Amino acid sequence: MKVQYIQHLYQRLGFGIVPNQLVQLANKDRHQVVEELFYMSSSMTNLSIDTTDLDHYTSETVIGNKKKLFEFRDKSKEKLKAYNLAWIERLINTSEALRERMTLFWANHFVCRDENIFHMVQYNNILRANALGNFGDFVKAISKEPSMLKYLNNKQNRKQKPNENFARELMELFMLGESHYSEEDIKESARAFTGYNNNFEGEFIFRRMHHDYGFKTFFGSTGRYNGDDIIDIILEQKQCARFICKKIYSYFVNETIDDAKVEELTSIFYKDYNIEKLMRHIFMSDWFYQQEHIGAKIKSPIEFLVGICRTVPVTFESAMDVLKIQKLLGQMLLNPPNVAGWKGGKNWIDSNTIMIRLKLPSILLANARISTKEKGEFEDAFETYITKKRKNKFVNVTVDWETFEKQFADYSINELQELLLLPKLSEGTKTYLKTLSKSSKQEYCVQLMSLPEYQMC
Repeated sequence: MKVQYIQHLYQRLGFGIVPNQLVQLANKDRHQVVEELFYMSSSMTNLSIDTTDLDHYTSETVIGNKKKLFEFRDKSKEKLKAYNLAWIERLINTSEALRERMTLFWANHFVCRDENIFHMVQYNNILRANALGNFGDFVKAISKEPSMLKYLNNKQNRKQKPNENFARELMELFMLGESHYSEEDIKESARAFTGYNNNFEGEFIFRRMHHDYGFKTFFGSTGRYNGDDIIDIILEQKQCARFICKKIYSYFVNETIDDAKVEELTSIFYKDYNIEKLMRHIFMSDWFYQQEHIGAKIKSPIEFLVGICRTVPVTFESAMDVLKIQKLLGQMLLNPPNVAGWKGGKNWIDSNTIMIRLKLPSILLANARISTKEKGEFEDAFETYITKKRKNKFVNVTVDWETFEKQFADYSINELQELLLLPKLSEGTKTYLKTLSKSSKQEYCVQLMSLPEYQMC
């Protein structure tokens, strides 16, 4: 398999590939490379942190005790910061690359936010467990998760006083997309999800006295439907498969949608809603490796940060530093902007974030120092900003250049460019690269990561 195709594959379903992996895979064919990725992600490893110091907060100790509840919330918020760091570290170091990439994708599809660490960890691992499974089972599991029940107000959804929030977002954002349902469908389906609840420990509870057992008419069918029945009826609509396939195509292939390719994927996915089969078809297709798709997407802040740290191993001394970087870049894990999630694409880049992105490699790896021929207004303003921040210890990291040198030992300094940059270089970048001294692999690596082309995958 061509080296460039392997790099493209690993950029899209992972977060890049290190040279020793590239050497191992270069002599394998596409089927072997893809199958190995699926094999490595065939099992699922839960992501957890130590929460034993919160174990004494239970239904018995918290419910009805405001002081204990506020105390738990404060401690839970601190744990969420640690969980954010744990997730970043998992993305950097995982061997289950495809599953973790899919988990990140679904986290911005089934968008949710919760201040309860127990419930958020549970939710995150539900995403991970179902990331390559059956989509219908996935949606049903999500509909019963305490974090989602709270986030979209379904705990307040009761007989004779239905709350339509979850039912609306289920169709608009999770399964069908806008304009593929009626207001009456929302009202009727909301009745089917009445009685959904959970306890403090995160167990789903179906409160029978709060459920509407009456007949509901939904998408032209009538019955005494519950939530799972509603999901099954939506799955019967081919638009559901089309909506998911279009979103997956945009995320994994190209944001410029090819309707014919989306229909090809829809026909496959609609048969059984098997996510793994769908993804395998994409990565085995010739069209996935067409030049127009390689290096055509803007990296999300998380992709960008994780990609840097996979190439040059970095240890963050504080979870707050990781959160600070995510906030500056515009994407903080576990803290989506709204139920629609992050828009992605060109929305990742504005006048503030591009400045941070272009300097972040030097901030992390070279203490914000990087060789430039001349400084302009842009560089001067940014270095003033960073210098001020450094006095307050902007970030504290340990950079493992030794591992970097070992990983790139078999490659010359001139080969770093092909390893780190996938897109076609602009004429301005080509000219700039000719001016660099290439005095060391370390310095040249930082310089390459500081180019606009490194923002693409």
